[in-house]
Amino acid sequence: MSFRPPAGTIPESPGVYRFKDAGGRVIYVGKAKNLRQRLNSYFADFAGLHPRTQTMLTTAAGVDWTVVSTEVEALQLEYSWIKEFDPRFNVKYRDDKSYPYLAVTMGEEFPRVQVLRGARRRDTRYFGPYSHAWAIRETVDLLLRVFPVRTCSTGVFRRAAQMGRPCLLGYIDKCSAPCVGRVTAEEHRRLAEDFCDFMAGDTARFIKQLEREMHEAAAAEEFERAARLRDDVQALRRALEKQAVVLGENTDCDVIALAEDQLEAAVQVFYVRGGRIRGQRGWVIDKVEETTPGELVEHFLLQMYGDAAPEAVPREVLVAVEPPDVRAVAELLAEHRGGRVELRVPRRGDKKALMETVERNAKEALAQHKMRRASDLTTRSKALQEIADALGLDQAPLRIECYDVSHTMGEDVVASMVVFEDGLARKSEYRRFSIRGMSGEGDVAAIHEVILRRFRRYLEERTATGELDAPPSGEPIDPETGKPRKFAYPPNLVVVDGGPAQAAAAQRALDELGVDDVAVCGLAKRLEEVWLPDDDHPVIMPRFSEGLYLLQRVRDEAHRFAITYHRAKRARNVKGSVLDNVPGLGPARRKALLRHFGSVKRLREADPAEIRQVPGIGPALAEAIATALKGEGEGT
Repeated sequence: MSFRPPAGTIPESPGVYRFKDAGGRVIYVGKAKNLRQRLNSYFADFAGLHPRTQTMLTTAAGVDWTVVSTEVEALQLEYSWIKEFDPRFNVKYRDDKSYPYLAVTMGEEFPRVQVLRGARRRDTRYFGPYSHAWAIRETVDLLLRVFPVRTCSTGVFRRAAQMGRPCLLGYIDKCSAPCVGRVTAEEHRRLAEDFCDFMAGDTARFIKQLEREMHEAAAAEEFERAARLRDDVQALRRALEKQAVVLGENTDCDVIALAEDQLEAAVQVFYVRGGRIRGQRGWVIDKVEETTPGELVEHFLLQMYGDAAPEAVPREVLVAVEPPDVRAVAELLAEHRGGRVELRVPRRGDKKALMETVERNAKEALAQHKMRRASDLTTRSKALQEIADALGLDQAPLRIECYDVSHTMGEDVVASMVVFEDGLARKSEYRRFSIRGMSGEGDVAAIHEVILRRFRRYLEERTATGELDAPPSGEPIDPETGKPRKFAYPPNLVVVDGGPAQAAAAQRALDELGVDDVAVCGLAKRLEEVWLPDDDHPVIMPRFSEGLYLLQRVRDEAHRFAITYHRAKRARNVKGSVLDNVPGLGPARRKALLRHFGSVKRLREADPAEIRQVPGIGPALAEAIATALKGEGEGT
């Protein structure tokens, strides 16, 4: 990278860094305990990075940083910058649907109970979120017997006041009718406050109070009033039955779990107040870089509680995985809440059981999200048609093959081929290639070779079956094995991971073989541009279009499949090397060395001071590694 800071100029202090594009816009914000170590990781092994991290780096034109004194300051600055600059490559949690809340507008003269969605309003108490609006209405209908708070709109309230006659709810005693003066504003506000206290978990006080009044009314032979109070108690208990008891009645906590795959992650939160599940909410994200579950949890906590009211932060937050800076995050939440916040992973008992339930919900939410987006026939059809329209194809590409090349500094070159049919991955058709004799020739030559090999096999299979001149009908079957032939079914579209050079190389390979009925395009990581062979300008598809999302999924799957094969091959080549004989250097540290330097060749060129930068490698071990590698070089 041309903008890589010179060696030694990056401080080893904790801090926050910003990547910027050529226009000076901030495209990514991150924090680090050690800025030098973190930033060097972006430039050490480009091929081993997550594809979207590669996209970020190729889009970036510069990087700067700010040194801070503590990890809490780093968290605060990172959150402030993300909120200020809204970087396109930072993780953004979005609701997987718009959840309804039970809201009480305490800022009005006569507070109103209603269902609200979307952005929060000032001076309004929120409860939930709920899965469905009807669940809120059922709860409210039960509670209005005891807390007859206004639920009507401003227009209805004003008309009733002008006419001097309340609405139906006022006649059936489910509204205290402040519109016609049955209660004063102060009395109505007390009702609204009691309603909020009950919803916030202070339930036993009201039930005991009503039961005491019921017994007093019965003792005074006021049987009608006693019967009404009995019905009120039953209504409150039915409202409580709708909220499952999961923990001790004094427990207030949020339970957070996540599920993830290569491209996306889903987060689920259960809100427990007074030991009961008061609400549930879910988010989904597109992963931007290769982050750990702990880092995802940390980002989520900052975004979830960053703009929340202090009372929305509970005393206890249970997470499935601890964030990397658990103490700093807990301290930041406590500062926002104005009181101690315990952030921990439950290990046993009821809280552990509840966490497992939340984790199951997260996995189901991710599966449902992917099913809605990828398996929905309408969505898939729309994506395929968008691709056809953008590339000028005669028909939707029902079979797409994508190719990617993976290597480390030109060594251990491999390639992958993944297949999507009708917009869905067909893993039984995946293939992988080992590229020999092309060390240092680059991705373009490797793409050319792979396309030649794949379609040469296709022509050979067609010639063997006598179907070369006939259009394929279904999958060609090998008569000897009864299984589909590996390369006999052609794609409608070949996608290569790369820009115009890679697309041109793929097209050149097809032209050399005389294959003229397969379309070709390249998907460049920089700005996600789609390139057609021999075109001077890219095809720009809308960033959030289903067609581009499908191409990204295909490309990322090809990258994952290629890099998995490359890592396995590189590990086999490293196995049995001179590093095995270095005392104190186990498999974990060998992997850390290769991850940091990218190849044994670069490690051999490093001096002990550079080797010591790898976590877990001390001065003595660094000297031993350098000596062993130097001896190997002299021996050869």
